[in-house]
Amino acid sequence: MSNYNFGLTTFDQSGKLTQLDNSLKAVSNGDTSLGIRAKNGVVIITEKKPHSPLVDVEDWDKVYKISTSIGCVYSGIGADARLLVRRARKQAEVYKRGYNESIGTNICAKKLGGIAQDFTQSGGVRPFGVSLLIAGYDKQRGCQLYQVDPTGAWWCWKASAIGKNQSNAKQFLEKRYNDDMELEDAISVALLTVKEGFDGDVTNKNIQVGVVREDKKSGKYQFDVLTPEELQDYLDTIN
Repeated sequence: MSNYNFGLTTFDQSGKLTQLDNSLKAVSNGDTSLGIRAKNGVVIITEKKPHSPLVDVEDWDKVYKISTSIGCVYSGIGADARLLVRRARKQAEVYKRGYNESIGTNICAKKLGGIAQDFTQSGGVRPFGVSLLIAGYDKQRGCQLYQVDPTGAWWCWKASAIGKNQSNAKQFLEKRYNDDMELEDAISVALLTVKEGFDGDVTNKNIQVGVVREDKKSGKYQFDVLTPEELQDYLDTIN
């Protein structure tokens, strides 16, 4: 069986690719992240726990902006996430230049899924040890939430969770989610879900939140990372 463990493109006797199972374990070992799609926006949130108290958390992000209206969060290996984010930003810019419009959330997820799948069947590489939750808005589909896994599979979700506490988080979301949820309510539910399985006290320093929401001035949807002050206001409402 040891030969199967190191052969990326070799199926084992049960029909599985062992290295893909290992990459999914890397995701399951990562900090919990989750996303919720509301009627008028999307929220994504993640735990932000440094491995040392000496780490400057102000210079460390786990929520990334891909385009003006699309952002993502990850669970798993951070270096792999940064590579995929760079690829996503490049694809968004190429699409913008080619079609003179912003890339759709589903197209962005599809392209990242294709990149991830290529790394499951090529020699000299390994699968990505990271899953992404992609939040965005486009004119065709409105507010959307997608998940991209190391296998290359991608799905559209109403609400989803990834990382070490994903099972409990999904159960919590199933009880709290409804289709008529407004963005403000979705943010509160997301914070409560993270708080439910958080080891210690939740503060505006150890979590990070991104939202897709309508800009009041322009009337267009955009992706923003909440500032510590904004995040503290939301935390005060659930405490």
